Amino acid sequence: MSRAAALWIAGYPIQATEPTALRRRLVGALERRQRLTLLFANANFAVQCVGLRPQLCDRPTILVNDGVGMDLGAWLVHGRRFPCNLNGTDFVPGVLRAARRPTFLLGGRPGVAARAAKAIAGAGIPVAGHCDGYTGMADNTLLVERIERSGAEVVLVGLGNPMQEEWILANRGELSAPLVTGVGALLDFLAGEMPRAPLYMRRLRLEWLYRLALEPRRLARRYTIDIVRFLALCTEHRRQEAHR
Repeated sequence: MSRAAALWIAGYPIQATEPTALRRRLVGALERRQRLTLLFANANFAVQCVGLRPQLCDRPTILVNDGVGMDLGAWLVHGRRFPCNLNGTDFVPGVLRAARRPTFLLGGRPGVAARAAKAIAGAGIPVAGHCDGYTGMADNTLLVERIERSGAEVVLVGLGNPMQEEWILANRGELSAPLVTGVGALLDFLAGEMPRAPLYMRRLRLEWLYRLALEPRRLARRYTIDIVRFLALCTEHRRQEAHR
């Protein structure tokens, strides 16, 4: 999956791929112990992670599109859409089932990662360990050592943007796990902490509206002000590219 396959959106190289090809690449990388970082880029990611863009453009990092906002950005900048929508909540469990590698879960309120770990263990996925995103992260050195001792080959980091990306970039070099991925709210969904939108809303790509209805105070800015900021970043990057 080369940079030639990427669509540059708001200054980020977003891979124009589809789930089967990406899953095969990740499972193959795990078999070869090739170190990769997988991040799901939506409009909120693009806005919140602006300061991390140079590091996020490194080759070991795979950025894939998540949500309608990225399609809007692709249309605005390139006049085309992505071939598929790749959101971590649906995609990551499939990778875990295909790979069956020891997995460490990091993030969520106390108890959430433990319940999420129980859920994936019930699906036959080996669990290396888990840690909440609060008191469990008080001593980062001990946390990294704990992940290393666990023998994890996959590390799921669900801290939200940009905290999970900052943590991954700061600690990725100390981890021997071949695959580290930012998973946002996946641990909450796996733990039953938060319900998924009905299937028809997901098929219509309206899950964002369902989540907004559930958490209006927390998500209102993301789906109003931040989407405007995202489109402004897209326009700015297109202007810069045209100037070059």
